[in-house]
Amino acid sequence: MTLGAFMLTAWDFEPSIVIGCAALLAGYFAASPRPFSRAAWFVSGVVVMFLALVSPLDALADNYLFSAHMVQHMLLILVVPPLLILGLPATLIERALKLPGVARGERILAQPALAWTIGIATEWLWHWPAFYNAALASESLHVVEHLCFLVSAVIFWWPIFAPLARCRLAPLAAMLYLAAGALAGSLLGILLTFADAGLYPAYLKPNDVYGILSLVRDSWGITAAADQQLGGLLMWVPGGAVFLLAIIAVMARWYGEERVTAGIYAHHQGGAN
Repeated sequence: MTLGAFMLTAWDFEPSIVIGCAALLAGYFAASPRPFSRAAWFVSGVVVMFLALVSPLDALADNYLFSAHMVQHMLLILVVPPLLILGLPATLIERALKLPGVARGERILAQPALAWTIGIATEWLWHWPAFYNAALASESLHVVEHLCFLVSAVIFWWPIFAPLARCRLAPLAAMLYLAAGALAGSLLGILLTFADAGLYPAYLKPNDVYGILSLVRDSWGITAAADQQLGGLLMWVPGGAVFLLAIIAVMARWYGEERVTAGIYAHHQGGAN
């Protein structure tokens, strides 16, 4: 099979994914107040999640390349959750937090140490060979893995991007939180990069479902060893870059808030004079 044919035919519109993404969008627009000023963020998050799970990337990840699987995981952990959170209107969260159960859950899960631990521990756990290989061998467990990534990552990113200022970490604390997250992710990436080939045996001799193994190995030149190294490097370098961008975003928000505060103070001073 040629690359073009693979890109056209390797889409898997799994009903649970299609229905789940449609339900997310329907629920969002039904619950959010108009105008939908933050909808672009939320819709982008759902679109990225949908493409990560049904596009040919998923076929490559499941059958051929650990590095493709790493890209998929990074999208579900580092890209989709922040976009979904950024898309939530503050008024919607205010209403939700008036519900006793929701408010209590948010207070518990948004504790920085707990949120950080849940996010990082989940990432490390599912990349441990025993769990990773088990998920590759079982479709139902694979679904659980992806759900764990999404839920734990939303918890991880909530103290950084929550719509309400009182739910977010202070700027300096947020930057330390993110730097520690970058360090933990980079360490895992380094371990994967320099580990012996065959950490995930399914990628040593892939089941050539789509007939593109020769394309992957010969035309692309991606051996099993190079594939594992590339997957580790992707988590290590681009993954770290995402955390750096988040730190820059926190700094920009901090600077913007300081300017607003300074402007209000200057206005009051001027009025007093």
